[in-house]
This record gives sequence, structure tokens and C-alpha cells, in this order.
Amino acid sequence: MGLLSVCLKGEVGRSIGMIWLVLLLLLVSQGNGKGAVEASDYLIGLGSYDITGPAADVNMMGYANMEQITSGVHFRLRARTFIVAEPQGKRVAFVNLDACMASQIVTIKVLERLRARYGNLYTEQNVAISGIHTHAGPGGYLQYVVYIVTSLGFVRQSFDAVVNGIEQSIIQAHENLRPGSIFVNKGELLDAGVNRSPSAYLNNPAGERSKYKYNVDKEMTLLKFTDDEWGPVGSFNWFATHGTSMSRTNSLISGDNKGAAARFMEDWFDQKNTESSNFNISKVSELPRRVSNIIPTVRGKHHELLELAASFQSSPGKPVTRLMSMARRVRSSLRLADRPKFVSAFCQTNCGDVSPNVLGAFCIDTGLPCDFNHSTCGGKNELCYGRGPGYPDEFESTRIIGERQFKKAVELFDKATEQVRGKIEFRHTYVDFSNLEVTVSKEDGSTETSKTCPAAMGFAFAAGTTDGPGAFDFKQGDDQGNVFWRLVRNLLKTPGDEQKKCQHPKPILLDTGEMKLPYDWAPSILPVQILRIGQLVILSVPGEFTTMAGRRLRDAVKTVLTSGGTKEFDSNIHVVLAGLTNTYSQYITTFEEYQIQRYEGASTLYGPHTLSAYIQQFKKLASALITGETLQAGPQPPDLLEKQISLLAPVVLDATPIGSKFGDIIADVPQSSTFNRGNLVSVSFWSACPRNDLMTEGTFALVEILQGKDTWVPAYDDDDFCLRFIWSRPSKLSTRSKATIEWRIPESAASGVYRIRHFGAAKSLFGSVKHFAGSSSAFVVA
Repeated sequence: MGLLSVCLKGEVGRSIGMIWLVLLLLLVSQGNGKGAVEASDYLIGLGSYDITGPAADVNMMGYANMEQITSGVHFRLRARTFIVAEPQGKRVAFVNLDACMASQIVTIKVLERLRARYGNLYTEQNVAISGIHTHAGPGGYLQYVVYIVTSLGFVRQSFDAVVNGIEQSIIQAHENLRPGSIFVNKGELLDAGVNRSPSAYLNNPAGERSKYKYNVDKEMTLLKFTDDEWGPVGSFNWFATHGTSMSRTNSLISGDNKGAAARFMEDWFDQKNTESSNFNISKVSELPRRVSNIIPTVRGKHHELLELAASFQSSPGKPVTRLMSMARRVRSSLRLADRPKFVSAFCQTNCGDVSPNVLGAFCIDTGLPCDFNHSTCGGKNELCYGRGPGYPDEFESTRIIGERQFKKAVELFDKATEQVRGKIEFRHTYVDFSNLEVTVSKEDGSTETSKTCPAAMGFAFAAGTTDGPGAFDFKQGDDQGNVFWRLVRNLLKTPGDEQKKCQHPKPILLDTGEMKLPYDWAPSILPVQILRIGQLVILSVPGEFTTMAGRRLRDAVKTVLTSGGTKEFDSNIHVVLAGLTNTYSQYITTFEEYQIQRYEGASTLYGPHTLSAYIQQFKKLASALITGETLQAGPQPPDLLEKQISLLAPVVLDATPIGSKFGDIIADVPQSSTFNRGNLVSVSFWSACPRNDLMTEGTFALVEILQGKDTWVPAYDDDDFCLRFIWSRPSKLSTRSKATIEWRIPESAASGVYRIRHFGAAKSLFGSVKHFAGSSSAFVVA
């Protein structure tokens, strides 16, 4: 209508324009009837990009276990983004990372790239970058010393993969912006998380605990994104459970339970749309099959399939182009080019004391439950481990917890009818948490002024958790410490009396906030951010809030928003907390939980009043959101990229035995073999270090199915839960390596002839990198 009005001239033009206006109003009024699609309030866009990173030699981020080094891929990691914009106004971008947490230096560099590309369209004010908290991704992409010690310092490949992936996912979302609608829904998921520090939770006031049915949050909040033309194009949800279904001994890159849930839901949607528009999404009884299985396959008797398979022997390794592994990607090869890719993200919230190991914590020597207060077995924390629902198989536990989140998300997605409407707003500021005055309420109703402290970690931090116990004689719930470890600590930094008093009752093991060599060990300046999309409010927090800490923050913000003297919000407001966002500063417990000094309390960096400081700052943000007040930017965090030290040795050379080539088969499937669903198929190839090429948006491993007599079609790749790419070398200094690809045949796999392929890249002595591929012999799945 705007273009028409410009083109029309004179009285005739105005008359015709009025006729069009009346017709338009009639159409809109007809559209408000029952069952009609309402006019969209927003432009929405979604994007997704690979951030898997180096699948060899790099320490994993999360458990701080120096022996946990990447050596393959369980399934790939991704950055998923949604952008919501008012047609002629403000916008917000939310990025969900299949990574342990966000990183301050990553956020800084992503924003620099966005500024160069888009000007002031995307800034620290309206961009949030949040991690799902998988403990099975490559580390080395954070800038503070304490978070990169175990990765031998900064890992440029990890950093670049994350920064590039975030940028590309935002570009995709930006370019996909189209008119659409958003719907919100909530529901309880009861069996995907338990409290791993229940003794600390019990120290919260009884009256407060009585307001809640559970000692962890069971609610999932989901957004459904619908394109005006294409219909549903994605979903993002927030639910609290740790990314620790995969253990501290796992070495395969994995998005853990939330990354798995995202893949299950994206594949489910693709399958639903490929099979039938009448698919009932409310009846999900099992995981989706792979989309590729819908492709017609050879149908015939078993002996005919065997004859076909026998005609395809393993092929020797051969040179290929780098694009080959991208071209054979299952999802990219099957997606309709003219339809937006469905993007589903399972985001993290106040997971600080929530474990996916729902069977409880037990002693590995006796099988008895661990000590309730200290999570020890005979006084030793190393023997106390949580058990997931698939115990003792961590992959099965990951699948089950992921599947439970996926099924709940599908249910909420199907039933989401509450439309998100209203303004887009945001507020952001930086706060120095190392010395912040905080007004604290006392039991008698009065208030007093206290302060936060420079960052420090307590003795119980070194004890770890039941998800990943620490070593030596540390234990959770230790508010005393011991003489020996104090002597060790003092070799690094002796905390002063003021710091000890401020952090009390935490006995300080590492005074990280006051350790500055070779550069800062811990952050002091943190971002706090609030995003509003209509009646949805997202609180971006740079750490892990425990259950009760998260509840207090959400309630405080909701009170400000609903009692601010405006009609902007009502009781139907949805406040979600996005954990591990924009940077990382470990844990935030309640004051009462801090006194117990479990792992979470010992890891609450800025002292007992850390939560009160967050509540104070977010109340200011919430107030500014409804009054329109502009906040000061605050002190800028440091950019330490140029100071980073890396001790990870580069890849110098790859080699194979004399007479063999890269991609040659080492261990093949038996000739004329038949496998049943549920069987494990394993083949090995001569390979090279995966750090030579991360195969971003490509694949190291591929299962192909024969279509017709001679056409091989991608069926499963290293983004599938059932396929594992395992890389190994005989010793750290060896130039030789092999790739083992394991395929656990899903129950939903189609009958037919299959083969397994491996893609890689080898480095020569002169530094050049050459790509290769190899194939196994064919076999039959009956």
C-alpha cells in the first residue's frame, strides 16, 4: 500500500487509494475470525552454523581434567541464532552455543565483526551469546588464566571456530529476516534433573522452600517461531540441567544432552515435513529417524542385496577436494533450498546445582549412596559419582536426557498458542563486581550496606561435584581448609586479611581476583543485560545460578516490571534466565547456600553477597526498561587477546606406513556381511590429525546407502548421534594416526546396502595440506 500511495496521483489516485484501503480493512477484519492467522508483529530470522572446533589434542572445557583431550566427534557443535525485529524499530539477537559457556573475548571480537558489517545494528546492548554448558567441547577460547590452564593456554583454533560460527549464524538469521509471529508456552519436565547439592539447598529458609514443590526448577519455557509464508521455522527453549551426561573421561566432542535434543528436534521437524503435512506432532513415541531413510532404496531379497554388496569392495585412499566432505553432508544435501532451515535450540538457565545424573550419587567401591553433606565415600570425593538414567553407558544417558527434553519441547511446540506481542527493548551495562556496594536486607526487616569481593575460589572448588569429582583430599562442604594446601596456595598468592574477611566463611584456595601474572586470572568487570520481546523478558547472566538464586532473581525482576506504575506488563509476563551468557564468572548461590561451602558456594567468586549484587543491578535494568531511562555503559572489560599464551604444539607432519596411503582401510567389515539393527559396525582407516582441517560444515565420517545399482546417497554423518568418529595415534609424538568409525545401526534404519567413508586432511613436511577420502567394503543391513 505504501508503494501504491506514492505512485497514485491526483483525485483519481486518491479515490482508488481509498478503495484499496477499505478492501484491506475488510480483509483484516475477516482475518480476525476464529482459526485465521493474525498479522505478524515482528520480523524473525534464524540461523545455524558449525562451531565444532579441533577434534584432536585440545583439552575439553568443563571438568578441568588435563587428561580429557579431544580425540574425535560424537556429534558436531553448532551456534544457533534467532533475531527478532520490529519492522521499523528495535531488534534483539540471541545466540545459543553448543559450548561450555560464553567467553568475554569471543563476545568482544564477535561484536567488532558485527560493527564492521552492520554498523550499530547489533551491539553489546542487543546481542546475547549463551552457552549450553556441555563439558565435551574443545577449550582454550576464554581469555582469563584460570579457565585455560588445563588447555595449555589459549587455543586459536577453538577461538576462531566459535567466533566464526557465531558470526555466520547471525548473518544467516539477519538475511532470513521475514514477517512472522512468535508463540510462547511453558510446561513441567520432571525427570531430566536432580539437585546435586541438596544439603546446601536445605539451608535456604524453610518458608521460602515451602513455596516450591521441587528443589530444582522443572519448568521449560519455549518460543515457537512461525514465518508468515512457510509456517514454523524454529524454536528456542530454556530448561535447567547440567551438560554433564558425558563424563570427565569422555574424549569425543559432544553437545551432551542439550545438543542431542536440538538435533533430535531438528531432524524430527524435517522428517515431519518430508513425510506428510498431516503428521501429528503431539504423538512422539520415539526418536525421529534420519531424514535420509525416506529416500527409496533397493528392495529385493536378501541374497540379491548381498550380491550387490559384494560388488563394492573397499576403495583405496584417494585425493579429494575440501568441498567433498561438505557436499556429502546429510542435512545440507536433503534440505529444500527455497525453504528456511528449521533451527531448534535447547538453552541453559539456572543449572548451577542441577545434575542430569538423575539416579543419584553412589560410591564406586561399595555401590552405596555417597555422604549427604560432603559427597564423599569413606572421606574421599574421588569415589563419589552421579549416575545417569543409562548407567553405566554415558552415551545412553546423554540420549535419554536429550530425548526427554526433546519430547517436552515437541509437546510445548505443538500446543503453543499464546502469541508474543509488544515492544522490543533492551538494557545493558558493565559492572565491576570486585568491589561493589550492596544493600542487603536483614532478618528484622532493616538493611545494611555490604560489599562484594575480588574473585576467589574456595577449597571445596577443588573437590569438584558428583558429576565430576576432583582429586586429592578436597571435599565439598569444607569451610576450614587445611595447612598443606594453604602452603601450596601461598606460593601463588597469599590472600590478605581484608579479602579473607570479605569471602568468609569461604577458605580461599585461589585468590584469582588479585592474581595478575602473566595477565588476569579471573574477570572482575561483568556484563548484565535484559532483553524484552513483548511479554517475554530474558535475563542474560554471566554465570551459573543455582536453583534458588535463579528464582530470587527472576522474582525480583518480575516485581519491578509488574509494579512499575505502567501497564506495559501484567501477571502474564514470562521471565527467563539465560545462564552462561556473554562471559563467564562461575557460580552464583544464595547467601544461605554460600555458608555451606559446597562446590557451588566455593565457586561463587565475589563473596557471600554476589547474588544480592546481581539482584540490585538487574532491578536497575528492569526499572530503566519500563521508564525509558538510559544507563551508563560502565567500565569496559579488558581485551586480553594480544596477551594470550599458547603452549599447544602445532601439527608438524602426518605420515602412513610404507605402501599405504591416507584413507586406506586398516580394518574392514567382513566380506559379504550382514548386520541387523542394533549391531555395531566398525571400520578403521589410515588417517591424519583432524586439526589440519576442522571440516567445518563438513564431515569426517559418513554412512552411505546404495540407491539403485550404482548411486551412493548420504545417510548418516558425524552430526548423527548413532555415528562416532574416533581418532587416535600410537603416541603423542607419532606422525601416524588412524580413524575408527563406529556406526550403531538405529532401529529405524532402512534395509539396504551400505558403506562407510572417511574424509580427512594430511599435512606434509613443507606445511601444505592435502585432503583425502577412503571407503569401506559394502555390507547389508537386513
